[in-house]
Amino acid sequence: MHVTLITGAAGGLGWQLARACHARGDALLLTDIDAAGLAERIAELESDRVLGLPGDITESALHEQLIEACRTRFGRLDLLINNAGITHRSPTVRTAPAVFRKVMAVDYHAPLELTLSALPLLRESRGQVIAIGSMAGWMPVLGRAGYCAAKSALAQAFEVLRGEIERDGIGLLLVYPSFLDTPIERNALGADGLPAAHPRSTIGAIRSAEWMAVQTLQALQQRRKRLFPDRASWLASLLWRLTPSLYYQKMSQRFAGELP
Repeated sequence: MHVTLITGAAGGLGWQLARACHARGDALLLTDIDAAGLAERIAELESDRVLGLPGDITESALHEQLIEACRTRFGRLDLLINNAGITHRSPTVRTAPAVFRKVMAVDYHAPLELTLSALPLLRESRGQVIAIGSMAGWMPVLGRAGYCAAKSALAQAFEVLRGEIERDGIGLLLVYPSFLDTPIERNALGADGLPAAHPRSTIGAIRSAEWMAVQTLQALQQRRKRLFPDRASWLASLLWRLTPSLYYQKMSQRFAGELP
């Protein structure tokens, strides 16, 4: 039986990945900070091969519980999907330091530390890891300093990790979506840590979480190392590298609403 652990599974991309993995026959261990929402999702799947453990993904105690549940309930772990994430929409100079720390804890420290905890089981199964990054980790975006920094750190750390664990037969897929229709944007933090009051600015098409889940699992099956699903954002990242001044000009025009 194939066993998959998914973080941030109560909604958005995490839930669509859970549905897709369940449909293909995986046993699932799902976690989310939204305990009520997670319970609803578990009930919706109606299966004895689905287990939910709610909690704060930044807490090491939850990591220990998740890995122990894999051992005792399923006896293995084949796929870890680091999906849980948080963002903010706020000018850097007005953002409280606590907001930056929270975004970094959820988007960088938590997935790296959980993955390290899961490595012994993944070595046994010669399993796979997915880390959901962002194109914001490849190029600067106004009003997203903390998010850009966290996703950049995630990408760099997991690219290094890939080279260190592939000798153990563990595959690692880094996914770099652009703008998705998911709760992460609707729940974005403002400068004071409360919900952001202004709507987000975007580049390229806004994709559905279901579409992104399909693309992700296809890339996983192909044992790909990286997935850039949105061509417009990928081209924008090239513009940033080739002509930074022009990129800043275009970004400032598109994201003018992010500034006071």
